[in-house]
Amino acid sequence: MTRLCDLAPSNIRAIAPYQPGKPITELAREMGLKPEAIIKLASNENPLGVSPKAYEAMQEALEDIARYPDGNSFALRDCVCRKFKLQPDQLVFGNGSNDILELAARAFLTPGTEAVYAQHAFAVYALVTQATGAVGISVPARDFGHDLDAMLAAITDKTRIIFIANPNNPTGTLLGKQALRDFLAKVPKQVLVVLDEAYDEYLAADLKSEAFSWLDEFDNLLISRTLSKAYGLAGLRVGFGVTSPVVADLMNRVRQPFNVNSVAQAAAVAALEDDEFVERSYALNQAGMVQVTQGLVRLGLSYIPSYGNFVSFHVAQAGDVYQQLLKHGVIVRPVAAYEMPDYLRVSIGLHAENARFLEVLEHILKTRA
Repeated sequence: MTRLCDLAPSNIRAIAPYQPGKPITELAREMGLKPEAIIKLASNENPLGVSPKAYEAMQEALEDIARYPDGNSFALRDCVCRKFKLQPDQLVFGNGSNDILELAARAFLTPGTEAVYAQHAFAVYALVTQATGAVGISVPARDFGHDLDAMLAAITDKTRIIFIANPNNPTGTLLGKQALRDFLAKVPKQVLVVLDEAYDEYLAADLKSEAFSWLDEFDNLLISRTLSKAYGLAGLRVGFGVTSPVVADLMNRVRQPFNVNSVAQAAAVAALEDDEFVERSYALNQAGMVQVTQGLVRLGLSYIPSYGNFVSFHVAQAGDVYQQLLKHGVIVRPVAAYEMPDYLRVSIGLHAENARFLEVLEHILKTRA
């Protein structure tokens, strides 16, 4: 068996698997804590849960669970087209937006080609690049965000994809719309720009993306969206990509035929139509961001201003603080793997959850003083 594994491609054997946020059940087992006493602020999930309309749609969809889902996601496709004024042949659906990122890599990257992404950007960009045997080019960040000029300079004749997260995870930084459009105009047409907008719903109205309106001008643009965050469907895994028909066609050729299950499709349609739930989620996040960041300042800790539903903050001996938080039943996210060893990322939760996090963090810092 060892010999068999040794024959696997070297790029696959070298992959360090993605480390998700620690589940509540796992921490409960490890620490002997009651699950209901644990708060999870590690995975940028919606603290309000799921839209009631989406929950009802899920229940109805269970009646047909014995049948395969619609492989073309017809109802979901129609809903997305109506909501965002898109055409059906511009869409690719995925098992979460991670699936969209992987489909793009599988469609366009091969051994010897290159993908460009920013330092401190979402870890999946490097993973999907490595899985194809392509070379990942990590461009040093500017103030924890994307340095667009440096990313342009990193393009070579081997570059096939540029990944950009806006807002960025885990740093929460945001690129201006004009700067991003100017960047797109300078990227060679044979390079696909993947614009990951997983947190767009958490932006104020004047900051929200206009990228869908750029698709007529840029055939090499792919916009990735998810329903895992503000829409509260993280456990169902639904995402979609919007791009030119020719790019969508290639991605759909490597897509698994039933990659979005029937319950997820039904819930996604209902969630997309529940604007009131998303508005409540946005308002809760805005208030929670103020609560958390003011609390961090009060504790003498600096943070990176964030446009998502999370914030990364600087703390000495971050790894030890993370472990101490776990012992008190508070799960946040270490980001040392993002070349940020002195930072932790905390998701914005309910008011009581944010207060508990700050209370426990203050206790830890006082104990260490």
